[in-house]
Amino acid sequence: MLEQNKQTEIDFKSLGVNASILRVLDNLKLMVPTPIQSKSIPVILSGQDLIGVAQTGTGKTFAFGIPMLERLMISKGRGLILLPTRELALQVDENLRKLGEDLGLRTAALIGGEAMSRQMQSLKKNPHIVIATPGRLIDCLKRGSLRLDDIRVLVLDEADRMFDMGFAPQLREIMKRIPAERQTILFSATMPDTILKLASAHMITPIHIEVSPSGSTVELVDQEVFVVRKEEKYIQLEKVLSQYNGSVLVFTRTKHGARSLARNLEQTGHKVAEIHSNLSFGQRCSAMAGFKSKKYRILVATDIAARGIDVNDIELVVNYDLPDNTEDYVHRIGRTARAGSMGKAISFALPSQGKDIRSIERLINKKLSLTEIARLEQVGMRPVCIRRGRTMSFGWSNRRRGRR
Repeated sequence: MLEQNKQTEIDFKSLGVNASILRVLDNLKLMVPTPIQSKSIPVILSGQDLIGVAQTGTGKTFAFGIPMLERLMISKGRGLILLPTRELALQVDENLRKLGEDLGLRTAALIGGEAMSRQMQSLKKNPHIVIATPGRLIDCLKRGSLRLDDIRVLVLDEADRMFDMGFAPQLREIMKRIPAERQTILFSATMPDTILKLASAHMITPIHIEVSPSGSTVELVDQEVFVVRKEEKYIQLEKVLSQYNGSVLVFTRTKHGARSLARNLEQTGHKVAEIHSNLSFGQRCSAMAGFKSKKYRILVATDIAARGIDVNDIELVVNYDLPDNTEDYVHRIGRTARAGSMGKAISFALPSQGKDIRSIERLINKKLSLTEIARLEQVGMRPVCIRRGRTMSFGWSNRRRGRR
């Protein structure tokens, strides 16, 4: 009876992936598809439009890359993948090369911050797939160095982030230049109204799939909030760092804050790198490479890196500052607990940021655990620890000190 009820484990072959790609996956030691891959691959192979809601680190690149490559082998057209940042574009390009290099796949990555001449050379090789940020793609279109009339598969990855970064006009312009008879695949970590409007205008009865509800966080991330005064943040960060041995990603709200914090950590003996918009693209790549290779244990970053870090073994994410955009909380903590491992996320909140914490709780549909309050009294307001079963959250009391 137990044997009869036992479910057969899904593999890539059962999803309809062809033999040549299966051999590549076998060489890459990829045997069992992730949930987003299991749900996406059959839909994309069938030629249907798809809207996928999934966090980063869930295997999205191969979820669209595997069926995209297979469909292009048949249709003989080209594929276009749009992403919000240069870092993400390079990561997708790297992963697709791993997938298709032995099959003769040619790609071109069109991103800002690199010499246009080098990218023009890659276009002259007639790539099967173009991976681009919207701004640089528009530049290439205006120069006449690229046409989009043979695009058969379009992928919009991290679509919500592209809208957040103001790429809506570029996306509309690009859509006008792509044939209406195409397959459109859209992935987003959240599903705001702007994304739904885009889908309505440019997609044909898309299949909607979710690995987890919009705004939800990685299940394997243990999340905590420390409420501290601004002047106590650094001391608390040092305490936290002493309790963990692995790689740590620390997010700050501003680029100046990132630089200052990185310098302070360096002066106290930590091996630290920083990533923010004041650095050149080359400097950011160097910092990322050093973090991946363990040259640096700590990486201090602004939200420019929230979706641009592809490292599987980050033990701890620290929100030194809470993000301005509540949804960025999801992307930040999604940098840990990747590839099935456990992860930890600790956020520092000021006593005045109770509203921000409640906004995050509403987004992720979960109460955040409050583990420590130390010397937080302010004139006219003090934190109140509220227990909810085994977890704690916090509220705010307007009682002045000395009164009950």
